[in-house]
Amino acid sequence: MTFTIDHTKRLTIDELERFLQDPQAKVEIASTTEQIIKECRAYLEHKLKTHGAPIYGINTGFGSLCNVIIPEKDIEQLQENLVKSHACGMGDEVPEPIVKLMLFLKIQSLAYGKSGIRFDTVKLLSELINYRIYPVIYQQGSLGASGDLAPLAHLSLALLGMGKVNYNGSKVDAKEALASAKLKPLNLTSKEGLALLNGTQFMGAYGVFNIIESKKLVEWSDIITALSLDAFDGRIDPFKDSLHTIRAHPGQLQTARAIQKILEGSEILKQEKKQVQDPYSFRCVPQVHGATKDTLNYVTTVFETEINSVTDNPTIFPEEDEILSGGNFHGQPLALALDFLCIAMSELANISERRTYLLVSGQRELPPFLSPNAGLNSGFMIPQYTAASIVSQSKQLCTPASADSIVSSNGQEDHVSMGANAATKCFTVIENTAKVISIELLNAAQALHFRRPKNSSPRIEKLVAFYRKSVPFMQDDVIVYELMHASREFLKNNPAV
Repeated sequence: MTFTIDHTKRLTIDELERFLQDPQAKVEIASTTEQIIKECRAYLEHKLKTHGAPIYGINTGFGSLCNVIIPEKDIEQLQENLVKSHACGMGDEVPEPIVKLMLFLKIQSLAYGKSGIRFDTVKLLSELINYRIYPVIYQQGSLGASGDLAPLAHLSLALLGMGKVNYNGSKVDAKEALASAKLKPLNLTSKEGLALLNGTQFMGAYGVFNIIESKKLVEWSDIITALSLDAFDGRIDPFKDSLHTIRAHPGQLQTARAIQKILEGSEILKQEKKQVQDPYSFRCVPQVHGATKDTLNYVTTVFETEINSVTDNPTIFPEEDEILSGGNFHGQPLALALDFLCIAMSELANISERRTYLLVSGQRELPPFLSPNAGLNSGFMIPQYTAASIVSQSKQLCTPASADSIVSSNGQEDHVSMGANAATKCFTVIENTAKVISIELLNAAQALHFRRPKNSSPRIEKLVAFYRKSVPFMQDDVIVYELMHASREFLKNNPAV
């Protein structure tokens, strides 16, 4: 599928999800967008010829070197030096899907014709996507304030035929990959290095990816909760509409109705209950899952605003004959939202682990640790330990990155968002959450076996039958991590059913 980048149309996260799902996806740039990029570049070139005063980042140094005037003969070298000197990433490599999103979002931001970049440079960015040349970028290095300088420098190196890229399944020199695709490296001209490096596309790409994964997990969490509720012989009363219309948080009502719908037709649910109330990890699911959903909706609005924005500096306004130096690269809106999402997704795992604990606790006529022959067999004793360990790590990662700031660039950049750290730790917490709810699924499917001959709802029974094709019932002790990993892969490879 070919995706058209058009500055007149609003980009959505749903469209970016479709882009990621298609391994052969290509991008093109609308002709009207090409024209506005070229017009802005022509204005900048005219301004350079006629304007005598220094313009930040175009004929000056960067950061605290903003008052150093660069001679005209050195302006092109200035831009190349910027990219090379700022490629200072460390840590793990950024996953390929997020690199793809970074490339797309960088093109999108440049497409508004406010950056003064040449169209040929934007076109080469699109060709990196089209030929599946993905720059090697590292997770650590951005303060999330002067733009994502270090990661975007690594992205931009590939345009110069420098650095490493992932291409055709191998890590190779960018120059080699470009030559193989019959593409020519660029020599950057005035303003281009700065336009490429200033911006929030590292935070933005991680945020978009985190949102996409979170949406899948909140849906799975409701389904697995419904399975656990029946396996634990829980009550449906806490999910009835009347409770939630009098405290009408949207996510709360949405969750309660989802659980009711998933469990329609359950024989287990209809049987007489001995207990008057269930523990909070079942009874308060609408309130907890619902709050996460409301958070996710808020974070989505923040990021959909960001991915339709210009975030480099300085910004060029040809129609107003102005070049303005500002702070649109500052990641504070994203940092706060990412920290919020991190906490919300951690809570999905937190309450999930508690349900797993109850399922293995030997209550309500379930065998201890869900083993038909407990004692000789340990059953599912230790998966709960693993879930608890993962949940504890996520809690530690929920310390907000956005509460921190460290002065940089000799005091010129004296408040930073730390949004990049918020993005990467949120990514880890979301993966942790997926692992924890996959452990709950493993336990809940096992527990449901002990409710036979009664059945759960048709939807739950269909899910369990499908799940059993990948993850078998455990009669006696086996190497349990294999079941746990298979359960995680089941979630990863299947939509919520």
